[in-house]
Amino acid sequence: MNRIVHFEIHAENVSRAAEFYRTVFGWKIEKWGPVEYWAVTTGPDSEPGINGGLLKRKGPIDGTSVISYICTIQIPSVDECLATVVAAGGQNVVPKMAIPGVGWLAYCKDTEGNIFGLMNEDPSAG
Repeated sequence: MNRIVHFEIHAENVSRAAEFYRTVFGWKIEKWGPVEYWAVTTGPDSEPGINGGLLKRKGPIDGTSVISYICTIQIPSVDECLATVVAAGGQNVVPKMAIPGVGWLAYCKDTEGNIFGLMNEDPSAG
């Protein structure tokens, strides 16, 4: 089985969103890497749950930008899974991209319009 391993929150104002989640849930939110991305730690690794990320929303809230939490599923191959998504009636909405030192990521839409991420680990990505 392929598990959900990460979530992302897309925000118009990253600082405001980070302060909100720190205040409400006590999450640790820190800048990550050379890109505009913040790592979100929701609790200790010894407890159930997943960690995520916070990033600037790409575009206005107009029906074309991401306005929800995105769950990312760990899979063996983004390319192979993208083919399966399309064959099953879904769409690739953000093409495969490298996350330097981490792996390959793509966003898809299911048959009901829900967006999800696909990630395969590859430390040489980038």
